[in-house]
Amino acid sequence: MENLPLVLESASGSADSCVIWLHGLGASRHDFEPVAELLQQRLPRTRFVLPQAPTRPVTINGGWAMPSWYDILAMNPARAIDRAQLEESAATVQALIAEQRGLGIPAERIVLAGFSQGGAVVLHAAYNTPCVTLGGVMALSTYAPSFDSDQPNRGGTTPALCLHGVQDDVVPLALGRAAYEALAAAGVEALWHDYPMRHEVIPAEIKDIEAWLQGRLG
Repeated sequence: MENLPLVLESASGSADSCVIWLHGLGASRHDFEPVAELLQQRLPRTRFVLPQAPTRPVTINGGWAMPSWYDILAMNPARAIDRAQLEESAATVQALIAEQRGLGIPAERIVLAGFSQGGAVVLHAAYNTPCVTLGGVMALSTYAPSFDSDQPNRGGTTPALCLHGVQDDVVPLALGRAAYEALAAAGVEALWHDYPMRHEVIPAEIKDIEAWLQGRLG
Protein backbone atom coordinates (compact mmCIF):
# COMPACT_ATOMS: atom_id res chain seq x y z
CA MET A 1 0.00 0.00 0.00
CA GLU A 2 1.39 3.38 -1.01
CA ASN A 3 0.55 5.08 2.30
CA LEU A 4 2.07 2.45 4.55
CA PRO A 5 5.27 3.45 6.36
CA LEU A 6 8.61 2.29 5.02
CA VAL A 7 10.20 0.18 7.75
CA LEU A 8 13.97 -0.34 7.80
CA GLU A 9 14.57 -3.20 10.18
CA SER A 10 17.63 -3.13 12.41
CA ALA A 11 20.80 -4.47 10.82
CA SER A 12 21.16 -6.86 13.77
CA GLY A 13 17.72 -8.32 13.11
CA SER A 14 16.68 -7.61 16.70
CA ALA A 15 15.64 -4.00 17.30
CA ASP A 16 15.76 -2.50 20.79
CA SER A 17 15.03 1.08 19.70
CA CYS A 18 13.15 2.96 16.99
CA VAL A 19 13.28 6.27 15.14
CA ILE A 20 10.02 7.45 13.54
CA TRP A 21 10.99 10.02 10.89
CA LEU A 22 8.50 12.25 9.01
CA HIS A 23 9.35 13.83 5.66
CA GLY A 24 8.58 17.37 4.55
CA LEU A 25 5.92 18.88 2.30
CA GLY A 26 5.77 17.39 -1.19
CA ALA A 27 8.29 14.67 -0.38
CA SER A 28 7.87 10.96 0.35
CA ARG A 29 8.71 8.23 2.83
CA HIS A 30 11.82 7.51 0.74
CA ASP A 31 13.19 11.03 1.24
CA PHE A 32 15.22 10.17 4.35
CA GLU A 33 15.81 6.51 3.49
CA PRO A 34 19.51 7.10 2.61
CA VAL A 35 20.06 9.02 5.86
CA ALA A 36 18.35 6.28 7.88
CA GLU A 37 20.47 3.62 6.19
CA LEU A 38 23.62 5.60 6.97
CA LEU A 39 22.64 6.06 10.62
CA GLN A 40 21.73 2.40 10.90
CA GLN A 41 25.35 1.49 10.21
CA ARG A 42 26.19 3.12 13.55
CA LEU A 43 22.95 2.11 15.28
CA PRO A 44 22.53 -1.50 14.15
CA ARG A 45 19.84 -2.29 16.74
CA THR A 46 17.62 0.65 15.75
CA ARG A 47 14.54 0.26 13.55
CA PHE A 48 13.64 3.25 11.35
CA VAL A 49 9.99 3.86 10.50
CA LEU A 50 9.40 6.36 7.68
CA PRO A 51 5.69 7.24 7.32
CA GLN A 52 4.08 8.62 4.17
CA ALA A 53 1.91 11.74 4.32
CA PRO A 54 -1.46 11.62 2.56
CA THR A 55 -1.83 13.41 -0.76
CA ARG A 56 -4.11 16.44 -0.49
CA PRO A 57 -4.51 19.98 -1.87
CA VAL A 58 -2.17 22.61 -0.44
CA THR A 59 -3.56 26.13 -0.52
CA ILE A 60 -0.26 28.03 -0.70
CA ASN A 61 0.76 25.92 -3.71
CA GLY A 62 -2.26 26.89 -5.74
CA GLY A 63 -4.37 24.05 -4.43
CA TRP A 64 -2.23 21.40 -6.10
CA ALA A 65 -2.44 18.01 -4.43
CA MET A 66 0.81 16.68 -2.97
CA PRO A 67 2.03 14.70 0.03
CA SER A 68 1.21 16.94 2.97
CA TRP A 69 0.81 16.39 6.70
CA TYR A 70 -1.57 19.38 6.79
CA ASP A 71 -2.75 22.21 4.59
CA ILE A 72 -0.86 25.51 4.77
CA LEU A 73 -3.31 28.34 4.25
CA ALA A 74 -0.94 31.33 4.33
CA MET A 75 2.74 32.06 4.91
CA ASN A 76 2.77 35.45 6.64
CA PRO A 77 3.25 36.76 9.24
CA ALA A 78 3.58 33.13 10.39
CA ARG A 79 2.18 29.92 8.98
CA ALA A 80 -1.61 29.68 9.01
CA ILE A 81 -2.47 25.99 8.93
CA ASP A 82 -5.34 23.54 9.02
CA ARG A 83 -5.21 22.65 12.70
CA ALA A 84 -7.55 19.66 12.36
CA GLN A 85 -5.21 18.07 9.83
CA LEU A 86 -2.25 18.71 12.13
CA GLU A 87 -4.12 16.89 14.91
CA GLU A 88 -4.89 14.05 12.52
CA SER A 89 -1.22 13.67 11.59
CA ALA A 90 -0.18 13.84 15.25
CA ALA A 91 -2.64 11.01 15.94
CA THR A 92 -0.91 9.01 13.20
CA VAL A 93 2.39 9.53 15.00
CA GLN A 94 0.84 8.48 18.31
CA ALA A 95 -0.46 5.29 16.66
CA LEU A 96 3.04 4.52 15.37
CA ILE A 97 4.46 5.03 18.87
CA ALA A 98 1.85 2.66 20.27
CA GLU A 99 2.64 0.10 17.57
CA GLN A 100 6.36 0.15 18.38
CA ARG A 101 5.65 -0.19 22.09
CA GLY A 102 3.45 -3.16 21.25
CA LEU A 103 6.43 -4.68 19.45
CA GLY A 104 8.45 -4.43 22.65
CA ILE A 105 10.28 -1.11 22.17
CA PRO A 106 10.12 0.94 25.41
CA ALA A 107 8.89 4.52 25.04
CA GLU A 108 12.23 5.86 26.26
CA ARG A 109 13.89 4.04 23.33
CA ILE A 110 11.66 5.71 20.72
CA VAL A 111 12.74 8.94 19.02
CA LEU A 112 10.56 11.11 16.79
CA ALA A 113 12.16 13.04 13.94
CA GLY A 114 10.73 15.36 11.34
CA PHE A 115 11.96 17.66 8.60
CA SER A 116 10.14 20.93 7.88
CA GLN A 117 6.38 20.20 7.93
CA GLY A 118 7.11 16.76 9.38
CA GLY A 119 9.02 18.44 12.19
CA ALA A 120 6.01 20.59 13.05
CA VAL A 121 3.95 17.40 13.39
CA VAL A 122 6.37 15.62 15.71
CA LEU A 123 6.79 18.73 17.89
CA HIS A 124 3.02 18.94 18.24
CA ALA A 125 2.64 15.20 18.88
CA ALA A 126 5.32 15.13 21.57
CA TYR A 127 4.67 18.41 23.36
CA ASN A 128 1.08 19.53 22.70
CA THR A 129 -0.84 16.27 22.90
CA PRO A 130 -0.92 13.71 25.71
CA CYS A 131 2.25 11.75 25.05
CA VAL A 132 4.44 9.37 26.99
CA THR A 133 7.99 10.48 27.71
CA LEU A 134 10.08 9.45 24.73
CA GLY A 135 13.76 9.03 24.06
CA GLY A 136 13.79 12.31 22.19
CA VAL A 137 12.53 14.53 19.39
CA MET A 138 14.63 15.75 16.46
CA ALA A 139 13.27 18.89 14.79
CA LEU A 140 15.02 19.60 11.47
CA SER A 141 14.56 22.89 9.60
CA THR A 142 11.12 23.28 11.10
CA TYR A 143 8.78 25.40 13.19
CA ALA A 144 6.01 24.85 15.73
CA PRO A 145 2.75 26.51 14.64
CA SER A 146 0.81 25.00 17.55
CA PHE A 147 3.15 26.62 20.07
CA ASP A 148 1.63 29.99 19.13
CA SER A 149 -1.63 29.14 20.88
CA ASP A 150 -0.56 26.33 23.21
CA GLN A 151 2.84 26.48 24.83
CA PRO A 152 4.61 23.11 24.92
CA ASN A 153 3.87 21.48 28.23
CA ARG A 154 3.04 17.80 27.80
CA GLY A 155 6.36 16.32 26.75
CA GLY A 156 7.50 15.44 30.24
CA THR A 157 11.23 14.96 30.18
CA THR A 158 11.42 14.17 26.46
CA PRO A 159 14.58 15.98 25.22
CA ALA A 160 14.74 17.79 21.90
CA LEU A 161 17.40 18.39 19.26
CA CYS A 162 16.65 21.44 17.09
CA LEU A 163 18.63 21.89 13.87
CA HIS A 164 18.32 24.68 11.30
CA GLY A 165 20.07 26.36 8.38
CA VAL A 166 21.00 30.01 8.76
CA GLN A 167 20.25 30.55 5.03
CA ASP A 168 16.91 28.72 5.08
CA ASP A 169 14.57 30.57 2.70
CA VAL A 170 11.62 28.19 3.20
CA VAL A 171 11.34 28.07 6.99
CA PRO A 172 13.16 31.17 8.30
CA LEU A 173 15.72 30.62 11.02
CA ALA A 174 13.68 32.81 13.39
CA LEU A 175 10.76 30.35 13.29
CA GLY A 176 13.01 27.43 14.17
CA ARG A 177 14.70 29.40 16.91
CA ALA A 178 11.31 30.40 18.36
CA ALA A 179 10.31 26.73 18.63
CA TYR A 180 13.57 25.90 20.40
CA GLU A 181 13.16 28.82 22.82
CA ALA A 182 9.57 27.79 23.61
CA LEU A 183 10.77 24.29 24.46
CA ALA A 184 13.58 25.61 26.65
CA ALA A 185 11.19 27.98 28.42
CA ALA A 186 8.90 25.03 29.17
CA GLY A 187 11.76 23.21 30.87
CA VAL A 188 12.52 20.82 28.02
CA GLU A 189 16.14 19.68 27.74
CA ALA A 190 16.62 21.22 24.30
CA LEU A 191 19.78 21.51 22.21
CA TRP A 192 20.21 23.92 19.28
CA HIS A 193 22.56 23.73 16.30
CA ASP A 194 22.55 25.90 13.19
CA TYR A 195 24.49 25.35 10.00
CA PRO A 196 25.62 27.31 6.91
CA MET A 197 22.91 25.75 4.75
CA ARG A 198 19.53 26.40 3.17
CA HIS A 199 16.41 24.21 3.50
CA GLU A 200 18.31 20.93 3.34
CA VAL A 201 20.36 18.41 5.26
CA ILE A 202 24.17 18.41 5.15
CA PRO A 203 26.86 15.95 6.32
CA ALA A 204 27.84 18.04 9.37
CA GLU A 205 24.22 17.96 10.54
CA ILE A 206 23.97 14.19 10.03
CA LYS A 207 27.12 13.80 12.11
CA ASP A 208 25.52 15.76 14.96
CA ILE A 209 22.34 13.69 14.63
CA GLU A 210 24.37 10.49 14.84
CA ALA A 211 26.16 11.65 17.98
CA TRP A 212 22.91 12.71 19.65
CA LEU A 213 21.18 9.43 18.76
CA GLN A 214 24.15 7.47 20.04
CA GLY A 215 23.75 9.28 23.35
CA ARG A 216 20.03 8.45 23.51
CA LEU A 217 19.89 5.00 21.94
CA GLY A 218 23.45 3.68 21.66
